[in-house]
Amino acid sequence: MKIQSYLTFNGNCQEALNFYGELFDAKVENRITYEDKKIDVPSTYRNKLQHAELKGKGVNFMAYDASPDTPINSGNQVHMSVDLNDKESAENVFKSLSESGIVHHEFREREWGFYGRCTDKFGINWMVNVKN
Repeated sequence: MKIQSYLTFNGNCQEALNFYGELFDAKVENRITYEDKKIDVPSTYRNKLQHAELKGKGVNFMAYDASPDTPINSGNQVHMSVDLNDKESAENVFKSLSESGIVHHEFREREWGFYGRCTDKFGINWMVNVKN
């Protein structure tokens, strides 16, 4: 199991990752834009990051630009992301985290594997993943 932070930006994720990368001597990896995705975003937003990772010595976090219809406010710019190796364990973790909380995306199969997003009963945002 691996747990890491996932930062949310309002259209300036690439700029932020460039800044953090230079500051912490880290590189942007796994850069994916909204360009070819079947998501309803304006054409001017297609070049924004749907997912990216910043990796370096002692640095490893993920980040993305929230779609324009997702409000960004203080408190929801950071998500904890849990990567697990099997669907059953991930479902159990998601169920426990979302119990008495709020489910934003049901745990189900996605393009890259299985994924669910919730806010737990303490107000912490979580993403649970299993890659194919």
